[in-house]
Amino acid sequence: MPRPKCCRQVGVMPYKTRFRPEGVTSSSCPEEVLLSLDEYEALRLADLQGLYQEEAASRMTISRQTFGRIVGAARRKVADVLVNGKILQIEGGPVSIKAGEAVRCPRCHCAVDFTDSKSRTTCPRCRKPTKKI
Repeated sequence: MPRPKCCRQVGVMPYKTRFRPEGVTSSSCPEEVLLSLDEYEALRLADLQGLYQEEAASRMTISRQTFGRIVGAARRKVADVLVNGKILQIEGGPVSIKAGEAVRCPRCHCAVDFTDSKSRTTCPRCRKPTKKI
């Protein structure tokens, strides 16, 4: 019997949870790839924020080895979606949301992580004031 998965911390929930290639509908492309919320968070921390695996793993409260497996699986899924023109759905997984660390820009919906800068109150992309999620 496998060991139960521990709960992973997610800093920011995705604003959009479904992505599909242009001109493709759900009925014309039945193949859908499911990206869990912990895989989404691993991609966000490693590839968008550029964190090293050790720091990203500590933010998600998992081991570095587990983080490496999660981010590897997430990259394979995203590559499958891009190369084969499949629909990407983001949902589920053993996660809990970190309260009070993330904000979202009301204009461009850019996620701003307060763990990087406690004084940040404006969006780095469009310079509008942010709000707590």
